[in-house]
Amino acid sequence: MTRTLTTAEIRVLGCLVEKELATPEYYPMTINALVNACNQKSNRAPVVEFDETIVAEALESLRPLGLATQSAERGRAAKFCHNLYGKYRLDNAEMAVLAELLLRGPQTGGELRQRASRMHQLESLEQVEEVLTELMNQEEPLVVKLPRQQGRKEHRYAQLLAGEPEIEDVETKAPTAILQVRAGNERIEELEQEVAELKIALAELKSTFEGFRKQFD
Repeated sequence: MTRTLTTAEIRVLGCLVEKELATPEYYPMTINALVNACNQKSNRAPVVEFDETIVAEALESLRPLGLATQSAERGRAAKFCHNLYGKYRLDNAEMAVLAELLLRGPQTGGELRQRASRMHQLESLEQVEEVLTELMNQEEPLVVKLPRQQGRKEHRYAQLLAGEPEIEDVETKAPTAILQVRAGNERIEELEQEVAELKIALAELKSTFEGFRKQFD
């Protein structure tokens, strides 16, 4: 890769990896499905509102970098997949951790173990640390360990596909009330994730039905 990725490219790439690992039945993905995935309110930071043009342009710019390709799978709508396996030779555990960093930004090892396990089961914090070490030791490092934040015991990690992250103690600026309810929001995020997955499935079913109906028009 010869340049850092944009915000849209990072989100599209992360969504492609996430859906392959978490819901392989809906992968490869159409542009419409990718728009829905990019704009999810759960498991995303920041939340965005991309349209089809933004997603299509991100896919088009990822292709010459060897990070995304159009699937050979035939259908009414073109489908797309990532190429991180071919680009970096990562296993599923490494892919899941990297995808989580692409989708939600810097996180601790404990946060990554909890969140990335929805894509690939991570048995222990030690396994997560081994995965992070592999990602940091790539010929082209994909992850960096950030300085420990004030008041926190754990280091956070960040992906490097978007370039070196800015070191800013964001969480210490958050209101105390928000920090106190964060754990309680995890269940809400899980439910929002399920709803988002159902919306993607419904969009795929509608697309398939329209293609079938047109055969008899």
